[in-house]
Amino acid sequence: MASLLVVLVVLGCAAFQFLKGTVVRAFAAIIAAVCASIVAFGFFEVLAKLLAGYAPSLAPWAQLISFALLFILAFAVLQTAITQLTRHPVDLGYLPERIGRAFCGIVLGLFVSGVLLTAAAMAPLPNKYPYARFDARNPKPERPNKVLLNADGFATGWFSTVSSGSFSALRNKRSFAALHPGFLDQLYLNRHNISNGTSVVTSSLAIEVPKKAAWYAPDNITDSDGNPLTSRSGHSLVIARVGIKGSALKDAGKFTLSQLRLVCQPKNQAADPLVGEGRNAYPVGYMKSATQLQTKSLSDQITLQPGDFGSGERVKWIDFAFYVPNDQVCTLVQFKLNNVVQISPPVPAEQAPPAVAFSERAARGGAGGRPAPSSRPARRPASQDGSRTRPRRGISDISRSVIGDQLDEDQ
Repeated sequence: MASLLVVLVVLGCAAFQFLKGTVVRAFAAIIAAVCASIVAFGFFEVLAKLLAGYAPSLAPWAQLISFALLFILAFAVLQTAITQLTRHPVDLGYLPERIGRAFCGIVLGLFVSGVLLTAAAMAPLPNKYPYARFDARNPKPERPNKVLLNADGFATGWFSTVSSGSFSALRNKRSFAALHPGFLDQLYLNRHNISNGTSVVTSSLAIEVPKKAAWYAPDNITDSDGNPLTSRSGHSLVIARVGIKGSALKDAGKFTLSQLRLVCQPKNQAADPLVGEGRNAYPVGYMKSATQLQTKSLSDQITLQPGDFGSGERVKWIDFAFYVPNDQVCTLVQFKLNNVVQISPPVPAEQAPPAVAFSERAARGGAGGRPAPSSRPARRPASQDGSRTRPRRGISDISRSVIGDQLDEDQ
């Protein structure tokens, strides 16, 4: 469907410019689209925050609405100005006009279709709309699918290049490529397999990190089965402690691992995390104990409930594991579409804070993290002579349900 949209928009723009336009107006339309995209990419998050504040019910759609509104208004204003300035047509000759109009129409259509697909990716839609960028069961950020001609990648990549260290939004200098590296991947993974009330945004800041929030994993880390972890060439395993706020549990209580990411930058640029160009790192799991990693797929969902927070505990800390390139250092933590906090560079494993073990409610048992009670066992049948049958050796079913396999986790 997305590829068909690209074809229709490109053909439509090429046909319109060929039949109704001139080379000058067609080229000016490209400039107008480029300028309108700068306005949309640069300020849609600011407008979305205001819109979500005034109309909380529109929060999941706020970024789409803001982005589309800014682009349409800016493009309309610029096109009106172009029409007024080119009331007297300029004819460059038969062949230059025919070839130039069609070529400019194709470029304009490619750019506009890319902007439309980017806007659609901001909506809380199922994975396959506008196209399936990642595999539904096992998404791999390093291997995304692309639409015809990579139209949306062209639009977002162009703006990321322009904004790298040079785009200043409002008062503070911020690079789009540093805040949103791999922007399309962020958008699609943020809504990957969302279901059962999982939100793509939060109504307030939902995460925080401690002062010492990241450290390199020790060498004795194993997976949940006790096997040594397989190393990844050119990468180091980094543990990042992220806290989910209890006050934002309504929106943040359900999330997939694909909605959490570390933004990394080259080590020589980490002093200013908001400029330059970043790189995404996605979690491979969370720490089940001090030396045991529970590996997870990015499509897996984690659910937190009020019972997961202890008495007086306002934040639920979870130690997530990321593979970070050796020449990069983590600078930001992002959660869903509208949460970002700065994180300190990782410290050596010897300086790591005490471990925070985490286990999911499904693994821990019933409500509040306690094992679910068993029903009372049936009375044992009597033998033919009236005596009771001898019970089995070993722990009873009730003891097994209380102790289970999760004793280490509860401790």
